[in-house]
Amino acid sequence: MKIVLAYSGGLDTSVLVSWLKEQYQAEIIAFCANIGQEEELKGLDKKAKATGAKKVYIDDLQEEFARDFIYPMMQAGAIYEGQYFLGTSIARPLIAKRMVEVAKKERAQALAHGATGKGNDQVRFELAAAALGPDIEIIAPWRDEAFRHQFPGRAEMIRYCREKKIPVEASAKKPYSMDRNLLHISFEAGILEDPWLDASAPAHRAMYKLSVSPEDAPDRPQYVTLDFEQGNCVAINGKAMSPLAVMKRLNQLGGKHGIGRVDMVENRFVGMKSRGVYETPGGAILHFAHRQIESLTMDREVMHLRDSLIPKYAELVYYGFWFAPERLALQALVEESQKNVSGSVRVKLYKGNIIAAGRKSMLSLYHPEIATMEADPTDAYNQDDATGFIRLNALRLKVAAKVHAPGAGVGKNKKRGRR
Repeated sequence: MKIVLAYSGGLDTSVLVSWLKEQYQAEIIAFCANIGQEEELKGLDKKAKATGAKKVYIDDLQEEFARDFIYPMMQAGAIYEGQYFLGTSIARPLIAKRMVEVAKKERAQALAHGATGKGNDQVRFELAAAALGPDIEIIAPWRDEAFRHQFPGRAEMIRYCREKKIPVEASAKKPYSMDRNLLHISFEAGILEDPWLDASAPAHRAMYKLSVSPEDAPDRPQYVTLDFEQGNCVAINGKAMSPLAVMKRLNQLGGKHGIGRVDMVENRFVGMKSRGVYETPGGAILHFAHRQIESLTMDREVMHLRDSLIPKYAELVYYGFWFAPERLALQALVEESQKNVSGSVRVKLYKGNIIAAGRKSMLSLYHPEIATMEADPTDAYNQDDATGFIRLNALRLKVAAKVHAPGAGVGKNKKRGRR
């Protein structure tokens, strides 16, 4: 039997290489995706093989992540529960996609992951695998009672590694868990399970990796210009860039000014609430600037229709339905809505804030001659027309007010209805 394991080199997945090999008498193929986490990948191949892996894949998926996952999601304006930029959520389908490809190449019978049985990631991995490799078995050790009995905590895992001479660097206690990629860093669990804990307090400044505290950001604002073509950012400050380069540059700029920090209690797909702290400096800037260019170039009804679908789109990403037909259908609508979303946006970054500082487009639907409070030189809008417009829209309100007003004859209508 061959099993493709999502491998990071940390304590959990190091244990899983050995445990799966013994439990299933299988060859373990370790897979690690470089999606911008900037973790030390040097020596990971050697470490995985020393732990018991037969083969190791370390694939650089950063460009694909930015181009085919982050950018389409940004075009949709997706944000979960009004705050979360979906950094972890959008990475999982890409990892699962590549794992399925590796499994097919290696003729492996199963995929395995170390996602907890309480979280969202198990769902995301497995729904993506179901859509792309429906005949591949899924092994989720944390949903195996025997595994949980053997490893009720980190201390038992560390002891197991010592006994098996598995090379890991781990302590028995961590203050929180962290997940990093090109779009964000997430922090959860440990001390963060107390929703009253102030994660922005000076005592926790060392936790953050991508951004400085807004209090420590420069005292002078910085202006940044983003150029868009059909809803995608293609240049920063006039310099053409690939999606990957855009994300890296915006992360640098946003991090410098304390942009993109979010602390929230969210609703997991499995039913419970959880507290997460996020850093999304580049994503926050891109999301904001994209909205600004849309405000100038998108038709009102198209925008309102797309906006009505943002919660659903965000849910589909958060829940793990990236490869589901309904997400693909929504994406087609999103792409159609973005055909004229081209132009430039200037933003001002200052101490955690993103401030609109200018918008322009050759496809702008904003015409100052029409919108002006002065006399309209185009005669495109006759203010007298508003009288009838208002009367028609007010009609139902007037009728309802008269029907439901005290003493307006409601009782009389009821008697008439009983005859």
